[in-house]
Amino acid sequence: MKPLIEATALQQLDPYSFTLIDARGFGNSRERYEQGHIEGALYIDLEDLASHTENAAMGGRHPLPNLNSFTSLLGSLGIMPDTHVIVYDDKAGANPAARFWWMLRSVGHEKVQVLNGGLQAAQDAGLNVTTDISAPPEATQYQIKHGFSGTADIEEVKAAAEDSSRMVIDVREIQRYLGQTEPLDLIAGHIPGAINVPYNTNMGEGNRYLSPEQLKANYAKVFGDVKPEQVIVHCGSGVTACHTLLALEQAGLTGAKLYVGSWSEWSRRNLPVATENGIIAPENK
Repeated sequence: MKPLIEATALQQLDPYSFTLIDARGFGNSRERYEQGHIEGALYIDLEDLASHTENAAMGGRHPLPNLNSFTSLLGSLGIMPDTHVIVYDDKAGANPAARFWWMLRSVGHEKVQVLNGGLQAAQDAGLNVTTDISAPPEATQYQIKHGFSGTADIEEVKAAAEDSSRMVIDVREIQRYLGQTEPLDLIAGHIPGAINVPYNTNMGEGNRYLSPEQLKANYAKVFGDVKPEQVIVHCGSGVTACHTLLALEQAGLTGAKLYVGSWSEWSRRNLPVATENGIIAPENK
């Protein structure tokens, strides 16, 4: 099953053959959902996809939830291990939708797809957008076979960033990577040795993903001789990076890992920081 589904393909599915999830975040997410969502979509918030910590230096701003919390969330949505899950957001899949897709795949759930182009694509295709709230589904008990796989911790990132046979990709905007601005975290810059491939380079017309062939060609140039399974992807807090992991999967380039803590963790750990002007040692920050 490809990780992306087109709105036209979604229209053709039996509505009882899948569970549709509207995943949103950042501020008034519930209000935005109530103002218009695809008919039948169940709401989740980005904060449902993270644990809550007061110390972002240990795990970043959006650390993964514990498995019990995640299984409870899946159960409350009526999701079973064989459920076909389709998820979208109002950010063209760049934020909560891609994170939810990655989390499900990480615990071994195979039948999950992201709506290419998100809510806007659904509207463009004429899918019914409503303000009616769907009744909660009958709760289930989701059995997770293993914990979150495909993650890299800060020590692995340190080693990979200094290893020519590995690669660390920072998917944030170029201005944040260069240290010109930092709207969310305490220090501007990037992990020394990480390269910048902004997540929006995965996108084409209408905020849809590029074709699998184009994505594969683009990342082949980025990777060079580095194998996909030797790649670690990060962003600010481990959310938008999932957009790039989805793009890689769509291109058939499997095995890259997510650094969940991302810049929000690294920048709080008194570690070297790189900017367009060079590397700043911890004692000089």
